[in-house]
Amino acid sequence: MPEKDLLYNVTNHIARITINRETYRNSISAAAVALFMEYLDMAEKDDAVRVICITGAGKKAFCSGADLGGAMSAEGDDKNQAFHDYARLLKRLSGYSKPTVARINGYCLAGGTGFMLACDIVIAKNDAKFGTPEVNVGLFPMMIGALIFKNVLKKKAMEMVLLGEKLGASQAQEMGLITRAVVPEKLDETVDAVLAILASKSPVGIKIGKEAFYAIQDMPFEESLDFLSEKLAEVASTQDAIEGITAFIEKRKPVFTGK
Repeated sequence: MPEKDLLYNVTNHIARITINRETYRNSISAAAVALFMEYLDMAEKDDAVRVICITGAGKKAFCSGADLGGAMSAEGDDKNQAFHDYARLLKRLSGYSKPTVARINGYCLAGGTGFMLACDIVIAKNDAKFGTPEVNVGLFPMMIGALIFKNVLKKKAMEMVLLGEKLGASQAQEMGLITRAVVPEKLDETVDAVLAILASKSPVGIKIGKEAFYAIQDMPFEESLDFLSEKLAEVASTQDAIEGITAFIEKRKPVFTGK
C-alpha cells in the first residue's frame, strides 16, 4: 500500500505530524488536509500527548504550499471546498489546546507559511527559505494573510505578500515569522530539547493558559485583566498547580498528571 500523505506517531508524550510528500516538496493535498484534521483530533483526545510537532519529510522542504496540480485544478464547489477545508485547518491549529512546534527543515512557502504561523513555536534551519509567492502566479495569500498580519508589522507584511520574494531565515526571525534559526546539524537537537521541556509542563495549566490568551486577543485592557485574574484562580485550583508548588517547596521535580 502507498504511504499516506501525512504520517503520525506518538512517543514520550510528543505527537509528530509529518507532511509526507517529499517528491512534491511536501505540497499539501486535499488528502493531507483531511488527515491533518483527523490527527489533531486524535492528539487532542489522547491524554498521553502533551505537545505536537509538525514537520515535513526529507531535508529540502517543510511545505511548499498547496498542490497546484490538485486543488487548484478542481472546479466550482470542489475548489471552494478545498479552500474552506484549508481555512478550517488553520483555525483548528491556531486555536489548539496543546502546545505546537513547527520544525522547519527547508522551504516553507505559501500554504506552508500558514501551518508554520499557526504554531506556537517555530524552529528553523538557518538556510531555510520562506515566502508567499502566490502573487507570482496571479493569486494572493488570502487565508495565510490573516496569520501574517497577526505576527508581522503591516509594512513588512505588505512587502512580503506584494513582492512574493523568498526570505532567508534571519529575515524571517527579525520579522517575527519564526522563533529561532539554528544551523542544520543542530535542528533536531534543538527541536527535541524544546519538545521535551514542553512535555514536562502541566497539560492542564498550559491548556487553560492558551485558551485564556486566545480569548483576550480582542478584549479591552481592563476587561482582559479581570478575565485573566479569574483564569489564574482556575489554574491555581488544579491538582497540577498544587503539585507544582509542593514540589518547588520540597526542592524536587513535579509529577504532573494533567488534572
